[in-house]
Amino acid sequence: MGKYNITERTVKKAAYRSMINPKLMKELQSKIINVIADQKKYRDKNYSAKKLAEDLGTNTRYISAAVNVTFNMNYSSFVNRYRIAEAMKLLGEARNKSLNMEDISDMVGFSNRLSFYAAFYRINHCTPREYKLSQLQKNAVGQQQRADECR
Repeated sequence: MGKYNITERTVKKAAYRSMINPKLMKELQSKIINVIADQKKYRDKNYSAKKLAEDLGTNTRYISAAVNVTFNMNYSSFVNRYRIAEAMKLLGEARNKSLNMEDISDMVGFSNRLSFYAAFYRINHCTPREYKLSQLQKNAVGQQQRADECR
């Protein structure tokens, strides 16, 4: 176990995954992406697999199976990928340098800073703060290089 008590993912076989017809699986995949990514429901702290299933007129087992099979991860990991991608974008923008980690965490849909840090570290192998500092440093170096080119 490393930082933030992250354990390796174990792969489990669930019989219900193979019971869903491939056409329905593909349809669910498209609908899930539409709701979570396109409609940005990942920003809602309370948007659960149960709520997604209700919105799509199906059940949580189908949602879980579709996410597991098509994206090779569980629902929470799937949603957190979108949250972390947006957090990385926000952390990399100089205009957001005054925002603290709680602000960023809240903006992208995490319910607390600890889960934000753990998910961020799991995906990027660095903390959000380390990432922010590296991005600010890259931006500063890039601005200096552009200024030097203009001289």
